[in-house]
Amino acid sequence: MPKASATLTMSLHPSIREIDAADWDACAGDGNPFVTHAFLSALEDSGSANARTGWLPQHAVLRTEDGTIVGAAPMYAKSHSYGEYVFDHGWANALERVGVSYYPKLQVASPFSPVPGPRLLCRPGSGIPIGVFANALQQACETHKLSSVHVTFCGEQEWEGLGEAGWLRRIGMQFHWENPGYGSFDDFLGDLSSRKRKVLRRERRDANAAGLTFHALSGSDITEAHWDAFYGFYQSTVDRKWGSAYLTRDFFSLLGERLGQRVVLMYAENGGVPVAGALNLAGSEALYGRNWGCRGDWPFLHFELCYYRAIDWAIAHGLKRVEAGAQGRHKIQRGYLPKPTYSAHWIAHSGLRRAVANFLDEERTGVIQEMEALSEESPFKKGNDD
Repeated sequence: MPKASATLTMSLHPSIREIDAADWDACAGDGNPFVTHAFLSALEDSGSANARTGWLPQHAVLRTEDGTIVGAAPMYAKSHSYGEYVFDHGWANALERVGVSYYPKLQVASPFSPVPGPRLLCRPGSGIPIGVFANALQQACETHKLSSVHVTFCGEQEWEGLGEAGWLRRIGMQFHWENPGYGSFDDFLGDLSSRKRKVLRRERRDANAAGLTFHALSGSDITEAHWDAFYGFYQSTVDRKWGSAYLTRDFFSLLGERLGQRVVLMYAENGGVPVAGALNLAGSEALYGRNWGCRGDWPFLHFELCYYRAIDWAIAHGLKRVEAGAQGRHKIQRGYLPKPTYSAHWIAHSGLRRAVANFLDEERTGVIQEMEALSEESPFKKGNDD
């Protein structure tokens, strides 16, 4: 076992079931569902995150001398770079060209989930410095002779702390909707310029005039029949995008069973026949949009189900944000504005580390400039706008 400090020891675990759920969640907290024991165990128990899919659990746990768990990190040995949403294929190719294997690598992440949140999980009051985590993860990488460790979609403070520990820092971009305290969707529309407000009203009107019935389901309201239909939507989306269906049908049942009311399924039917669904998870401050799928062609259905009904739900439940997943410049005109995302990387090979550091310096500048430019496309009122 690598030593994390004079008083802490780190161990790696090939299954989250080896770690008591209460101990894990005491470190993870209840703010972000994607790092909870329930979510991560659903991925493993359903066969979605395992050696078959190239996500081999190696969860890191920090213990005191008396065995008390005070820190944890959801970590995986990866044999590829898929399902991460922070792309390092070029780094892998560069290392392979000099005869060094990039895989396997260690990935601290919530699998298949481009959702920002904590990654280096600390029990409240433990006071574990980020540098202690960084050192322990580096030791694990060196002990197992792996190429690198990557902490993706982490919090900004973790990103800063890992940078101070000598890790390479990267930023990306997503589009989030923020709630300053709206009482209704119309309150939100009132903050938009007149032209943009008319566009959103028209889109909602057309979507709701198509003869579909909409439901926002959670907890026990979501039945196995709903999950059967949604899994079909999920597969159809994967097929259209030439992706891989990492998530198994069992995962969705386990997700509903273990996370209960935190699962929010936006669901559309046509004459009682399910035609579309959008899966969200609720945290303490945000609603996180994840998977979506549709059978048929309906005007503005994607916007209605994934964006507008998510905003409705967030307002009704007093949440501060809606984070609607990766990519999507089209989200800006629907009130979702560019926000930075963070990742940190430790690379053992000195030559690749220097090259990646230079690349990231240039990339950060470009991302910041792009975010500033995109912010100018905001639909919100400016100056004397109506």
